[in-house]
Amino acid sequence: MRWLVDLSWLIICLLSAPVLVPRLLRRGWQRTDWAGRRGKVPFVCGEHATGNPHVLVHAVSVGEVNAIRTLIPLLLAQGCRVTISVTTDTGTAQARQLFGEMAKVVRYPLDLSCWVERFLDAVMPDVVAFVELELWPNFTASCARRGIAMQVIGGRLSERSARRYGWIGPLVRPMFRRLAGVHALDHACADRFRNLGAPSNCVHVVGGLKWDNATPGTAPDGTPLAHTMGIDLDRPLVVVGSSAPEEHEAIRDAIPEGVQLLCAPRRPEWWDAAAAVLEGCARRSYGQCGSSTGRFLLDSIGELPLAYALADVVIIGRSFGDRHGSDPVEPLGMGKAVICGQAMSDFAAVLQVLQDADAIIETTLASLPNVLAALLDDSQQRAALAQRGCAAIQAAQGASDDAAKQLMALAVS
Repeated sequence: MRWLVDLSWLIICLLSAPVLVPRLLRRGWQRTDWAGRRGKVPFVCGEHATGNPHVLVHAVSVGEVNAIRTLIPLLLAQGCRVTISVTTDTGTAQARQLFGEMAKVVRYPLDLSCWVERFLDAVMPDVVAFVELELWPNFTASCARRGIAMQVIGGRLSERSARRYGWIGPLVRPMFRRLAGVHALDHACADRFRNLGAPSNCVHVVGGLKWDNATPGTAPDGTPLAHTMGIDLDRPLVVVGSSAPEEHEAIRDAIPEGVQLLCAPRRPEWWDAAAAVLEGCARRSYGQCGSSTGRFLLDSIGELPLAYALADVVIIGRSFGDRHGSDPVEPLGMGKAVICGQAMSDFAAVLQVLQDADAIIETTLASLPNVLAALLDDSQQRAALAQRGCAAIQAAQGASDDAAKQLMALAVS
């Protein structure tokens, strides 16, 4: 079976190469950790020769890495040894920044059987936790052969993703059947996991991990960032988090006169184009301080929370086009008034919780100028919106604690 999966991957790579290779070159993927992608891990098995349970937590990119900020300390407090595997460069950088002193951070291997086996030989986990989803045939099969329990935590499976999985059902259903547990985000996600083969008795609705990372009403000190970039603390600031190229121009034009704008594009390859749209902006990576246009570009990794802390209003990026949204929990937890677009399908469960609590404003690009102007002119409305957001977050917390207990139980069983 392994050779068949390997052959399938090679065929897919060959067929997709004319489209995939130019895209990867534009993103600079050829410069990334290819040794890690081939399963080479910068430590040896002997380092794990202790009796403490070893948990491998796999987080794909920045969003998933941020989701486990509460979980990792909980696992360590229970005596677990933790290794965090990450797929993307930006996610790896964020994981090392957040967890480099408390856990090992490694690159997740590409799903060829020889590379997966090399990776597992080095890491030797007792249990694997997949954050939100990210299952691969060879990896799950290798874990199953070794008797390594696998669990999805904060399980998020959109209707779009479930439909795509369904197209290759014979390949993916065995992956889902191998799971020892699924902690799903909501009942709709739980049903999708079951429909794709996850054992029904192992699927439970627990909620999302990201709720737990917020301490409602608290925020980091963004003042040093403001001083470095020249943001005027006496003028209103709108922050657009995880924005996409197709949004920058429209959002720029929606900002009321006299209001500052800071954009933090989701991907590094979008930074230069965003700078062109935000003409006259101060770029964080260039060390520029002050902007005559009141526009700022946060082209760095890991500093978005500092920008959120400075904001009067936060706009959720990737929610006004066809990219399915970004996570609104972090700015809400800081007590910020938050606006999103209508393209939030990847965060539908989170959005529903917030809408039920009247804790977020959903709008369109056409209506955004009026919505922004009204919100910036009414401090009481902003405060009430933020208060309802904090209350909604508190009511939804607890998934990280449940996940830590379940992973510990699987690791020692």
